[in-house]
Amino acid sequence: MTVEDTDSQTMNQVVDAPLREDGALVRSLISDMDQMTWDRIGEHAIDNAKRNFQFKAQGQSLAALRKNRMRQNDNAVVIAAGPSVRRQNPAQILRDHGYRDTVISTDSGIAHCLRNGVVPDLVVSLDPHPTRIVRWFGDPSLREQDLEEDDYYRRQDLDPVFANEVRANEEIIALMRQHARDMPIALSTSTSIAVVERVLDAGMPIYWWNPMLDDPDKPGSRTRELIDLNGFPALNAGGNVGSAAWMIADAVLGKRRVALTGMDFGYYDSTPYSATQYYREAVDLVGESRVGELFSRLYNPHVQAWFISDPAYQWYRECFLEMVADGECQTFNCTEGGILFGPNITFCNLVTFLTEHATNSGHP
Repeated sequence: MTVEDTDSQTMNQVVDAPLREDGALVRSLISDMDQMTWDRIGEHAIDNAKRNFQFKAQGQSLAALRKNRMRQNDNAVVIAAGPSVRRQNPAQILRDHGYRDTVISTDSGIAHCLRNGVVPDLVVSLDPHPTRIVRWFGDPSLREQDLEEDDYYRRQDLDPVFANEVRANEEIIALMRQHARDMPIALSTSTSIAVVERVLDAGMPIYWWNPMLDDPDKPGSRTRELIDLNGFPALNAGGNVGSAAWMIADAVLGKRRVALTGMDFGYYDSTPYSATQYYREAVDLVGESRVGELFSRLYNPHVQAWFISDPAYQWYRECFLEMVADGECQTFNCTEGGILFGPNITFCNLVTFLTEHATNSGHP
């Protein structure tokens, strides 16, 4: 059985919870991931938001997008940058099918979209890392020394273009020069000043929002502190930019159907641990000899394959399932891999979604 020859009704009858083989530390870390994430980036995100207050007037509130549903249609496709993208090439599928509805790209998906002739209607950025995220937009100040000090891009199972990081950076800069002014960005106030300055320099129209770091209605809320500071709305981003893009499609743009691509929340079973996103953090936590204890193998019955995932991505999955349960839209996972499936998610391929639901020049 493959994704291609299994219809949506059958897919929805498949067991929701994945079969799993856990490393020794996995479940305990997942239960603590909320606090661990705050400890790792919380204060950094707040510091960025306070620093970015100076740029408040150089953009609008995310709330302004409620009046602009992007192409005035009911469908959106989210393009994230999980390892399935290099196998499935969702942007090429959209182009080949003449897709005419809304495209929302994560910052990490910009290069994939533009190289395949798809200009996103909206880009979303969230991560507060001080140096890495700006690379998704092309970093004009990138130095060879920066590459020597951080192997984040070339180490991972990402787009093979990043094997030559200098050339990839130059290509993205050129693509941004052509298209940035036509790509509005939903920019979290938590993003680094490097990203903000790059976005402004490129000419991307900005829609600001605050990350929901805690319950804004509770005394001492840090989220409330940001809202009071800048007046921008807070958004539950689920801990990652892909989930944030889905939330914007659902709660801000009011899309009735949202298809996800590149939302793996895991890696293909053959992926070495060293090629996963949080490998360096895992080594720092338990040492290289015990890294395997931080990974699970999970079975996806929709594609009849095993995937590996770390506690951070499994926590993202649990958060997303809670988010989608409260959402208004129909959610379709068209990733064709990974571990994101369960209640309220229809698992199908992108061609099926486009044929059955989307506005396509070839399928009026």
